[in-house]
Amino acid sequence: MADDKKIIFSMVGVSKAFQANKQVLKDIYLSFFYGAKIGIIGLNGSGKSTLLKIIAGLEKSYQGEVVFSPGYSVGYLAQEPHLDNDKTVKEVVMEGVQNVVDTLAEYEEINNKFGLPEYYEDPEKMDALFARQAELQDIIDSTDAWNLDSKLERAMDALRCPPEDQLVKNLSGGERRRVALCRLLLQKPDILLLDEPTNHLDDVSRGKLYRFITSTSSGMLVVSHDRILLNLLSSTYELTSKGVIYYAGNYDFYKEQKELAVQALQARLEENGKQLQKARRQAREVMERQQKHDVRGKKQNIKSGVGKMAMNTFKDQAEKSSVRLNNVHTDKIHSLAKSVTDIRSELPDMKTMRLDFNSSSLHIGKVLVTAKNLNYAYQSEELWKSPLSFVIQSGDRIHLKGANGSGKTTLLKLLTGTLSPTAGELTRMDGLTCVYLDQEYSIIHDDLSVFEQLFSFNNKLYDHELKTILNRFLFPVSGWDKKCSCLSGGEKMRLSLCCLMVSAQTPDLFIVDEPTNNIDIMNMEILTDTLKEYRGTLLVVSHDACFVQQINIEKTITLNM
Repeated sequence: MADDKKIIFSMVGVSKAFQANKQVLKDIYLSFFYGAKIGIIGLNGSGKSTLLKIIAGLEKSYQGEVVFSPGYSVGYLAQEPHLDNDKTVKEVVMEGVQNVVDTLAEYEEINNKFGLPEYYEDPEKMDALFARQAELQDIIDSTDAWNLDSKLERAMDALRCPPEDQLVKNLSGGERRRVALCRLLLQKPDILLLDEPTNHLDDVSRGKLYRFITSTSSGMLVVSHDRILLNLLSSTYELTSKGVIYYAGNYDFYKEQKELAVQALQARLEENGKQLQKARRQAREVMERQQKHDVRGKKQNIKSGVGKMAMNTFKDQAEKSSVRLNNVHTDKIHSLAKSVTDIRSELPDMKTMRLDFNSSSLHIGKVLVTAKNLNYAYQSEELWKSPLSFVIQSGDRIHLKGANGSGKTTLLKLLTGTLSPTAGELTRMDGLTCVYLDQEYSIIHDDLSVFEQLFSFNNKLYDHELKTILNRFLFPVSGWDKKCSCLSGGEKMRLSLCCLMVSAQTPDLFIVDEPTNNIDIMNMEILTDTLKEYRGTLLVVSHDACFVQQINIEKTITLNM
């Protein structure tokens, strides 16, 4: 059997529930073929990360079976990679070739033993050392272990890892992810399990990862909301509350098929709705005719002098006939009503969210911010080699672009007045108001409920007004008492936007910092549509090229270190 036809692992009836019987995976059946490259999508909380952990062997508590073919290795990149903060970058990367490191260490140990009397005076021990040395030499030759340092250096350079002697505890989120990815790829596993691999990665690092994905022979399962990455993969799994749905194509193919399926469901819903209305109308008409017939029959019987006992018999027969007719129509109506309900449950939630900041009173083109030779120094070293000069005007839609560590967050703090420049000038319009959505959604307080969180940003609106706004931001009644600590990334994003909307009705400048990290595809598209429709001045930090393109960016500020 050719490798590409060989099943590497299968999941049979896999289900997983957490505390309070919260079901995250239900009856998952799937098979993974050698070399397959599959994207996994689904709503936040649908069990995508849990699925990868089960396959990686990290999650043991589940129902069902996971069966692996022997002889295949699995590598796993967590959404938040675990790295030893006390190690250097090189020490962490070397963990990816630990077997080679151990081989070299044992080879050196054997060489040292050759000089010890305990060994060179004992022919049997010397023979054992020579035999083991030969085995290790074969391993070293096959793994090119003598060139390990240059191999590590090339790998770290390829993924633009920080300096090899830098401590992990001092790394940014993007740097930690690049180091973890470098460690994983050096393992050369047969199957890669990647959980949001492009989170926190800058444009250059994303480009290198994209090229690796298209060129590697390794199979992979990738959880991601990065639509460019998902379009590089050959097929797609969608996790739903009812199980997993397979699509034999990339994300664009999935989206096209999904839209066709929704259209078909809507057509069925419309047809069944018409049949239901027709059945109800027919049932009413039949019952009305039967009642009229019964009344006429009773009158005729009275005129004909039919006895009371005979009339009671006729009455019983009429009632039984009415019940039979009623049952026939009732069964048909119930069947159609159930069909309509079932179809509605299959349709995705088509509600949309609107970011309804009132329009700013500023005329288009009014200067909001002017920077001249701007710079900022941490200790004595200036952040930007070339000082920044730019103008932000009312109505601008700006993309703030730069590599990890280039000072994007620092510039945002300068723009909002949190920091003051150490060189150059930064002039803000008098009374400039900014709405700032940071990438950690730090305005959300985990100890508050969803409703309490919104109320803390505006206690002047009536409760019913706040609840109406929550509903517009896709928070149903059942979620108003939910603690913010239990919210997904997408829910925190929506609640943050909701809070900012009720607290600042007329922002002059809306700043959004890496808004697409840790949100699912549905919330990604909600956010995309929301910002696309927003008509105020917008400044966005994002490494997601597809997202940036779709929100109609018009200007770019690029930071170079």
